[in-house]
Amino acid sequence: MRARWIADVTCAVLIGGMLLFGALTWSGAPDQFPMHWNLHGEVDRYGGRLEGVFALPLLALGVALLLRFVPRIDPGRDNYDNFAGAWATIRVAVVALVTAIYGLVQGVARGAAVDVRTVIPLAVGALLVILGNVLGKVRPNWFFGIRTPWTLSSAESWSRTHRAGGWVFVGLGLLTMTTAVVAPGRSIVLMVVLILFATLGLAAYSYVVWRRDPDKVPPAGRTAAP
Repeated sequence: MRARWIADVTCAVLIGGMLLFGALTWSGAPDQFPMHWNLHGEVDRYGGRLEGVFALPLLALGVALLLRFVPRIDPGRDNYDNFAGAWATIRVAVVALVTAIYGLVQGVARGAAVDVRTVIPLAVGALLVILGNVLGKVRPNWFFGIRTPWTLSSAESWSRTHRAGGWVFVGLGLLTMTTAVVAPGRSIVLMVVLILFATLGLAAYSYVVWRRDPDKVPPAGRTAAP
């Protein structure tokens, strides 16, 4: 309960801070805001003032509310009490990432010399490190984690895949952050490639563990043979 309350307050402060900043700076905000960058760190889409000032705070609000209430509709909702601290950390980390991107957008729109090829991989890398540190504590659920057909039908596959995934995420995050500093020109592309390979690798590992688990269960809802 305490972890949930701390996460609620922290998310409210971050989102409220973005909305307050937007309201206070609205009159002096530029007419165009960078809203998307390509893999080379170049802006490939601009948005108007309303989108630039309030889109990300509202996105953060929607994400925060979704993560706050999704346990109530999860068939595995009883498991959330077993990783309440990890879930609170995940909620805050995701909202904090949106807040960091919001700060980046505001700075670039106002002429700050910011290299997105460094800042975005640093922010995403930090998120991966945080997620990696709590991933092994996440218990089976239908909305978050390494949810393959094999982890969802084998407790052993879920547990071992998430423990391995924790180490993979931490290593991936540290490598992404290092690359952002020493080779920013390649950081975004490398980040995307590494995340893709890590995802495929963990999915394959979950299958291998599932194959060897004598207690794996078939999917629910099979129809009876006629």
